[in-house]
Amino acid sequence: MATSIQLTPEDEKRLELLVSKTSLSKDFHLREIIERGLEDLEDYYFASDVLNRLRRGTEKVYTASEVRKSLALDD
Repeated sequence: MATSIQLTPEDEKRLELLVSKTSLSKDFHLREIIERGLEDLEDYYFASDVLNRLRRGTEKVYTASEVRKSLALDD
């Protein structure tokens, strides 16, 4: 799927410098940036959702001893 974005002049310069220093294509670096950025955003929103459930009291919380017992780590 083709998508277009407009970079700030500063970001465009940074990207061009990265391309020149690595000899890898602009497309390669943009894909890397998007993949890593998406992973970070997914992690952030997942953690934020869990935190909100904890604050509302709807997320189950386990003590360390409960986890150790359920995993039979102390046997």
